[in-house]
Parts: sequence; C-alpha cells; structure tokens
Amino acid sequence: MKIEDEIKQSVFKSEYQKAYINLIYTSGYLQQAQSALFKPFGVTLPQYNILRILRGQHPKPATISLLIERMLDKTSNASRIVDKLEAKELVTRKQCPSDRRTVDVLITQKGLDLLEQMDGLEGGKGTGITNLTEDEATQLNALLDKIRNNNNHNQ
Repeated sequence: MKIEDEIKQSVFKSEYQKAYINLIYTSGYLQQAQSALFKPFGVTLPQYNILRILRGQHPKPATISLLIERMLDKTSNASRIVDKLEAKELVTRKQCPSDRRTVDVLITQKGLDLLEQMDGLEGGKGTGITNLTEDEATQLNALLDKIRNNNNHNQ
C-alpha cells in the first residue's frame, strides 16, 4: 500500500518529505512486524539484538560498552536489557578479572538454543522485506547507507 493511503495524506511538501515520512513509517511497521514474530519466543527486538551480538562474540564475553557500541538501537538501555536476559537465564554476567570496573556478559547455552530456534526469522522473513528482489534489496541498502553518510548531523 502506498504511503499516501497508509497515513491518509495525499499531498506532501516535496518528494524528500514524502521519502522521510515513508522511511519513518516503514521503520515502525518493520519493528512491529518483527516484535510480533519474536513474541512467541519471549524476547524483544533489543533483547534479540544483544543475544545476536553475544553469539557473535561467543565463546568470548562482551562488555556492556561493546554491546552499546554494536546495538542497532543506540537509545536502548543495554544494562537493563542484560538484567532481563539474565533473569531469563539467557546470559550470565561476571566481574571482569582484569578490570574490576567492567562486567563480562556471556550468552548461555539456553540463549544459544533460543537463537537457533529463531534463526528462521533472520533477514526480516515475515516482515515484508522479502517482497523485494535481491537486486532491489542491494539498491535499498546502498540508498540507506547514502542517507546515513551525512557528515553534518545538524541538518
């Protein structure tokens, strides 16, 4: 469905405004679709993101600062998310032996098993992104990278 129909607005100030609104709307749409897919597994998108980072680090632990650096949503509270994952026994947390101010976070076998069950959801399956051809996905990636290549973040 076109953005005009989705938000019931037929006129935009410019194609740039329309593209911006379309991008924001689509981002929310994708997050909602992904959340619905994750619900049966009992994890949120930020929790899933941290688990994937930890799986990539495995068997090495990660620090909270590394998790923050690599998270998709930079506004997420990584410490709080790790608390919730620890309560679900999906991660463990231990004081770093070489730096007492740092905490090492490690994914558990239960966390690895959960991600293995969720691997079929990789790549946005079930969210509509697979409506694109591979060439279109490549083009979209290049365009999104170009948008973020703005050196002047104050525009």
